[in-house]
Amino acid sequence: MNKTFKIYAVIFIIILVVMGMFEMNKKPVLDWRKNYDTEKKTPFGLFIFNKESNHLFNNKLEKTGISPYAYYQKNKKKPHNILIIQKDLDEVSWQYIMGEVSNGSDVMWFTNETTAKLRDTLGFRFKTVSFKDNYYLQFTDKKLGQSRLLIDKLPDNKGFSYIRNDIEVLGKTLNKSDDKTSSINADFIKVNFGKGHFYIHSEPLVLTNYYLLKSKNQYVESVFSYLPNRETVWFMENDVPLSMSPMRFILSNPPLRYAWYLLLFGLLIFVLFNAKRKQRIVPVKEPLKNTSVDFIRSIGNLYLQEGDFHEMMAKKAQYFLNKIRMDLMIDTQHLDETFIHKLHLKTGKNIELIKEAVELVKKGQDPYASVMKEDLIRMNQLLDQILK
Repeated sequence: MNKTFKIYAVIFIIILVVMGMFEMNKKPVLDWRKNYDTEKKTPFGLFIFNKESNHLFNNKLEKTGISPYAYYQKNKKKPHNILIIQKDLDEVSWQYIMGEVSNGSDVMWFTNETTAKLRDTLGFRFKTVSFKDNYYLQFTDKKLGQSRLLIDKLPDNKGFSYIRNDIEVLGKTLNKSDDKTSSINADFIKVNFGKGHFYIHSEPLVLTNYYLLKSKNQYVESVFSYLPNRETVWFMENDVPLSMSPMRFILSNPPLRYAWYLLLFGLLIFVLFNAKRKQRIVPVKEPLKNTSVDFIRSIGNLYLQEGDFHEMMAKKAQYFLNKIRMDLMIDTQHLDETFIHKLHLKTGKNIELIKEAVELVKKGQDPYASVMKEDLIRMNQLLDQILK
């Protein structure tokens, strides 16, 4: 383990300790949003109701996350109970539900908002029944007079108005500071529809965790007592099946979620700091030697040892004329005055120097010419000056 890694590890541990200390001193913050989620343990979730619902309905409860439209297409049922809690349904689903109610089913519906078409069909309107922060929910049936519930946390203050004459009022709101029945409004009604009934409650909060734990009476049990003892289908809010991912438990708990995010952050920092390319030891390789010079030197020495100056002049003349053709684009077939003049213009060299070089080139090309060592040396000097 190198020194850099140890430093990163110490920094990471310090961050963990500091965040742990902050988390220990942090006061839990309650989420008071009205989510009506069966998996939430927040005050306005339905976790407790979901756990106790089977017992409440005498183990005759069926929970489904699909829409009524999809459910009743696959299931043909006898008259039964239907439970809906603050859920938006499409128009086709409501048509199927009304068809079931017309045939004798009953709907227990907790809601304080719905479409105008549905309100007109059932014969009621919603209205604000109180502007106070707390009030009682109380049944109109004197036998259930003691089963009332105090709504004192974020009430919706919704009730019913313009109720049709054939609609029965089962529950009303009563201001906490006023026990007179003249000051109360409907919050729980019964609507006859075909052979069945709609039981509509305008305060879904009564089913949430906060009010179920707070209630000291049997208000919720009294509400559901209006339903006959038979099979009940609960169309739940979650239309998508719960994820079975192993991360679901971790992400659903804030401490574990924070620890997971911190771990990912730490790994990211580690990768970033160690992403630098570490240079491996590169073996030293000797570059390939240029042996051309050695080769030429060897050939030159060979010619010198042999004393064949004429052959060397011929090779030098051949190289010189090839260079003139390729680089200067001058015809070398005839080494006459025209050639000398063109070479003078192209190179800018002294014309006398060029004439002397041409004479030596011709001498080198002549197989019968007598060549001395001094001729080779002079020719080499002249050609090098012209080609510079």
